[in-house]
Amino acid sequence: MRDLSDLVKAYDVRGVVPDQWDESLAFAFGAAFVRVVGASAVVVGHDMRPSSPGLTRAFALGAASYGADVVEIGLCSTDQLYYASGSLDLPGAMFTASHNPAQYNGIKLCRAGAAPVGQDTGLSEIRELVESWCGEDGTVSVPAAPAGTVTGELSARETLDGYAAHLRSLVDLTDIRPLKVAVDAGNGMGGHTVPTVLAGLPLDVVPMYFELDGTFPNHEANPLDPKNLVDLQAKVREVGADIGLAFDGDADRCFVVDERGEPVSPSAITALVAEREIVRARAAGEERPTVIHNLITSWTVPQIVSDLGAVPVRTRVGHSFIKQEMARTDAVFGGEHSAHYYFRDFWRADTGMLAALHVLAALGGQERPLSELCARYDRYAASGEINSTVADQAARTEAVRAVYGGLDGVSTDELDGLTVAGDDWWFNLRASNTEPLLRLNVEAKDPARMAELRDAVLAIVRA
Repeated sequence: MRDLSDLVKAYDVRGVVPDQWDESLAFAFGAAFVRVVGASAVVVGHDMRPSSPGLTRAFALGAASYGADVVEIGLCSTDQLYYASGSLDLPGAMFTASHNPAQYNGIKLCRAGAAPVGQDTGLSEIRELVESWCGEDGTVSVPAAPAGTVTGELSARETLDGYAAHLRSLVDLTDIRPLKVAVDAGNGMGGHTVPTVLAGLPLDVVPMYFELDGTFPNHEANPLDPKNLVDLQAKVREVGADIGLAFDGDADRCFVVDERGEPVSPSAITALVAEREIVRARAAGEERPTVIHNLITSWTVPQIVSDLGAVPVRTRVGHSFIKQEMARTDAVFGGEHSAHYYFRDFWRADTGMLAALHVLAALGGQERPLSELCARYDRYAASGEINSTVADQAARTEAVRAVYGGLDGVSTDELDGLTVAGDDWWFNLRASNTEPLLRLNVEAKDPARMAELRDAVLAIVRA
């Protein structure tokens, strides 16, 4: 039996094609998915990677072999697949490796209504089933479906127009002032969705790298890495754009650049969108809406939420935790420092496109430039995530705790890694689950205090 722990991660399937997986395994994952979730029908879609169409069709055939009808929506963004799962009320499978390099591919799975499938919600059972069908020599042998199973039918469906219409129904952009918007799709699925979603609005869109190309000839489709924002920053300055938007490979995350070409932190975007969603919920009669934020987002987020009379709820990093808390609390919105934004009106799933529409509406609904609009959402100095390679994650974390844990006026918690907080500063130190790394995030009231704290903690971590 083959060990698939290198392929099946905490939230999805992801690995190099064909070295780690291929169409025979994709077929097995399709059959196992149907068996574990008990689906009579599923919806599948894929990104623009060269390996995506073949893997997707193999998965569909595997699902059909175990009796599920399969709705194929073809090229789509991940949040377009979530739209299909939600609107059709079907479990779904999205073939993408998001921001990873071209040789990678993967599967993001969800239950009906875009409910997440992770290690604790079905993915571990799917992995165990597929492993039982794999030989040590790499062969895959999926057993025949139970007697009497009728092979499912495959059908095609167009969902892009419905996806765009649903997003546009949630944010009113009809009366905004004209805006010039530079958009870097990174040769990813934003090049597929942006033209339809933004069509007909008072926007002068300056497209960059809209050609779908899973070899990523211009730069990696990973805007979280500052080097991949350089082209967009230059374009914003060159054309005098009011705003720049950058999408990752599967276009479920959106990063924002202001009119000066300066990045706007995802925490500031979280606070801005949270304010809009709180105001909308309260106007609809909801007395104290809830907003979810992970523990790496700026303190600005819970402060803004509380100032508006709403309830901030702090959670661990990771979409499964955000979605679980949103379901538990019926939260109207959730945001992460990694530019994942979750909306109750979008089946609690993440959609960077809807967040982008909110930012465009906020910017176009008043006359100030984006840098001034976002200033009130940027109250602290942040380090960003800093990775350190260490031999013993636990020992280095304990060394940091030994220095800071006993200080007067300092609190600690272990919701996710080690968080240490003072009156006007905090830092979080988290161990990577897959690499020998410790990830440090620091925030303080001013840049000098942040830099001092950052350097002091790193000195301990790297000693």
